[in-house]
Amino acid sequence: MIITLELVPGSLISESELMANLGLGRTPVREALRSLANEKLVEVYPRRGMFVSTVDVQNLAALSEVRSVLEIKAAELAATRSTPADHVITKALIAEINAIKGDVDMATLIGLDQRIHHHIYQCTHNEFLASALDNYYAHALRIWFLALDRVVGLAAAIIEHRALLEAIAKSDSKAAGKAMRDHVDGFEASIRKSL
Repeated sequence: MIITLELVPGSLISESELMANLGLGRTPVREALRSLANEKLVEVYPRRGMFVSTVDVQNLAALSEVRSVLEIKAAELAATRSTPADHVITKALIAEINAIKGDVDMATLIGLDQRIHHHIYQCTHNEFLASALDNYYAHALRIWFLALDRVVGLAAAIIEHRALLEAIAKSDSKAAGKAMRDHVDGFEASIRKSL
């Protein structure tokens, strides 16, 4: 809800509303909010409350700097560390990309993008790197949702993952790193153009 901007950036968070909407008790909601605060998706102000973090487009450059280093490393590691079980998922994702035809709804494309990135992170078999990248990806996705109504070529951005996944499937770390660099740079450029 924070990532998709359903919970509006800067808005006050009501624990009781979250509990009612999600059908959860106070303890799991508080634990989730504590984790979200650690991930900088929620801001806590003593005696004032908890607020959804604002989406600052000025952070795009800093986020891209970090993602370009870590995502490229993740792609290279995924190419060298993928297991046979990982390759099955990689090939299934390539097949999904190949099946993209015509107008595909945004939710489907964004869901596929999330699954691709998460899979690559898991293929590194480095839980610290995967966890850090999941966090940075969440922040990038919030910026993407902010500009979504102005972003053109979303399907093309998802389709470009094919080269990345094919490089990983072939255990070509150099090609995987280059494909990821192109993707991260392209993401930043398309968001900047849209805002």
